[in-house]
Amino acid sequence: MMIDTFKNVGLVITPEQEQQLKTLMEFMLEYNKNVNLTRITEYNEIIEKHYIDSILPLTMVDVPRGTYCADIGTGAGFPSLPMNIYRPDLKFTLIDSLGKRITYLDLACEKIGIKCRTIHARSEEAAKKTELREKFGFVTARAVAALNVLCEYCLPYVEKGGVFAALKGAEDECNLAENAIKKLGGEIEKVVKYQLPCGDNRNLVIIRKVSETPKNYPRAGGVIAKRPL
Repeated sequence: MMIDTFKNVGLVITPEQEQQLKTLMEFMLEYNKNVNLTRITEYNEIIEKHYIDSILPLTMVDVPRGTYCADIGTGAGFPSLPMNIYRPDLKFTLIDSLGKRITYLDLACEKIGIKCRTIHARSEEAAKKTELREKFGFVTARAVAALNVLCEYCLPYVEKGGVFAALKGAEDECNLAENAIKKLGGEIEKVVKYQLPCGDNRNLVIIRKVSETPKNYPRAGGVIAKRPL
């Protein structure tokens, strides 16, 4: 049972939450036949590499009840959808540049009974909007981009005093990202190393926003990729 798998890593979910996660899995796999959402399609792998990997960070950083949260480049809704199932008090905004994914996310939220705001936009462009810039107490991203690049996309959304939690793989990228983090108004608070039940190693990089991000950031997407901070 999914509940037991979660319990083995110290996560307690209710039968209702288990059902929501099962419903999400079924819907995602069906939708995945027509829209590319995930390459992970085995039951146990989805639980470990999508669900547990998404939720564990909430046990490693203090996110107060009712916090406004943003998931940048959310893709198929990881980590935000499992996080919101686990913590329904959090108020999530999901941002992605692909319209097909946003359509899926709206349907998935309705299917599992959670309310998230979805925004179809490039993250570097949405970050310039007054209603989104530095408006979130907790921002997260689970992406393959290098940490210095990811920070430029994500830190502009974090309010002063808030946190950006980057879900990263096994490699420690903090030294390479120090300059970017400082320029963008952040400060590394801690890095938590952990392991998924399958043995995959992860780093959770927790960055505290200590000052406002200068208005010239984020730059255009092409510039960010070619000339990372």
